[in-house]
Amino acid sequence: MEKVKAILTTIIGGVMSMLGILAVPVLILVGCNVIDYATGLLAAKYREQALDSYKGFRGIAKKVCMWLLVVIGAVIDWLLIYASETVGIRLPFTFLVACVVAIWLICNELLSIMENIADIGVPLPDFLMRIVKYVKQQTEGKMDKKENDK
Repeated sequence: MEKVKAILTTIIGGVMSMLGILAVPVLILVGCNVIDYATGLLAAKYREQALDSYKGFRGIAKKVCMWLLVVIGAVIDWLLIYASETVGIRLPFTFLVACVVAIWLICNELLSIMENIADIGVPLPDFLMRIVKYVKQQTEGKMDKKENDK
């Protein structure tokens, strides 16, 4: 058992070290994915929807695709860093695009979790939904602003 713990700790430590600043958003995204999936299963009963394996598999596939979007953001970051260093420019960030993608996805997951909770019948404070929507809009707005500045 100790050997398994040591192997797991080594793997998790290696992955966290490799992710660097991206580790926290990725962990939050994975946690939100799990919570959204679970609340979606609970809310299905209240929405009078039948649980079936196809919908469940599709939900898991969507979550995996979210992780792939973060990977795509990281690849874009690596390309930007490589290109900038090739011409002699040192960028002050490592995973900017990947972090923005992860934050945007986290906001989507939080909105979905709150919708699931509302469908179950739990009253939601209005300000909470507004805060998450605001963070999502700000994340989108920062990238749109950079595009319009060109």
